[in-house]
Amino acid sequence: MPTVLYGNMKGGVGKTTNSVMTAYQLARKGYKTLVCDLDPQANATQLLRRTYGLQHGTDLKIEKTMMVALTEENIEPAIVNIMDNLYLLPSSEDFKNYPDFLEMKFMPDKEKILAGNSTTLQSEMAKVKEKRIAYFSKQLAKVHDQYDFIIIDVPPTLSIFTDSAIYATNFVIIVLQTQQRSLDGAETFFEYLQEMYNNYANIDFDIIGVLAVLLKNNAGLDSQILKDARVDFGDDMLFNQIIRHMERLKRYDRTGIAEKGLTKYDMHDTRLHYIYTKLTDEIIARLKDKGALN
Repeated sequence: MPTVLYGNMKGGVGKTTNSVMTAYQLARKGYKTLVCDLDPQANATQLLRRTYGLQHGTDLKIEKTMMVALTEENIEPAIVNIMDNLYLLPSSEDFKNYPDFLEMKFMPDKEKILAGNSTTLQSEMAKVKEKRIAYFSKQLAKVHDQYDFIIIDVPPTLSIFTDSAIYATNFVIIVLQTQQRSLDGAETFFEYLQEMYNNYANIDFDIIGVLAVLLKNNAGLDSQILKDARVDFGDDMLFNQIIRHMERLKRYDRTGIAEKGLTKYDMHDTRLHYIYTKLTDEIIARLKDKGALN
């Protein structure tokens, strides 16, 4: 049951769009899929809420926020159904309080610190830090077996949100838009993943690959960035399927994901869904090669 994290240390690279579109295609293929939106900006949540509205003709009702569910140590009541096989653990305005909640829940042992030395202090703080970032993983583990796939979206920052997602995942996809800042962000994210892997014995993940998102089709800079990425990450790490610039994706952010037979649908939607079907097939194939899927 793979848990897949999409990441890059730069915002605006298509991380959320690609994670949601992949989850959507997995659901259409019959995989029961859960999207966890660990970004307080809630972009994945908004996209899927609009998708729900398109399919059902009504607004999605969220009875309990993820933040409340996490404080109650039971996230299941916060999970909502978007469509057949597609579920969402939504982010909301109060999720920005998650770091404060963890800080209050897992306080350092003052007696140990006062009685010890600098080594004791460092050891105690390291234990507290791991308890904080492991908390979401422990809550997710309670529902993990109910799904075939779990997709996690995170903010493009080094934060407790990102650390919590990395701790909970077992596979990572690095999203790379073809511009220099995105390449820098991808490299920084890769280095940070290695640091997290080395620092915590309970973290165990593999990188499925690097997903290239073209800023402009057939532009010289795009080709150069892709060439640099192949050198930096290795040729086999880049997905064969490249996500080219498509205006229709911008519409989905505003309207939700179009579904044939239910919404206005044309050749641009057909092409877009075909591309993401091919990407999803490649992700599945790579996971099968790693023994994560039958």
